[in-house]
Amino acid sequence: MITLDEFSATPPYEQIRAGIAAQVDAGTLWAGDRLPTVRRLAEDLGVAANTVARAYRELEASGVIETRGRAGSFVMGDRAEREAKQAAVAYLERTKALGLSAAEAVELVRNLEQHPVRSS
Repeated sequence: MITLDEFSATPPYEQIRAGIAAQVDAGTLWAGDRLPTVRRLAEDLGVAANTVARAYRELEASGVIETRGRAGSFVMGDRAEREAKQAAVAYLERTKALGLSAAEAVELVRNLEQHPVRSS
């Protein structure tokens, strides 16, 4: 449950964003969990729908949640999963810039898993 501190200098949308992100990182919310609708959470917290919508947009931009149109907004995963996805994206971008296909990049990772390179 998210609670807002009306006396805080932190804007309500940021309190909502931080509260949801903290619940995901703590494992209170799991990947695949559906979040309340914008309207519903706004009513529950006593804030404008635009406030919750902004928090959801920021959570989506940072990869914490995914909005699937009328189906709703869902938790994407914990911090480790999000950071691993970001690392994978960076790896694929780098290997593509080097002229490798995605399949070749994945094969490199598989080979490294079986035959790790030892650093000196």
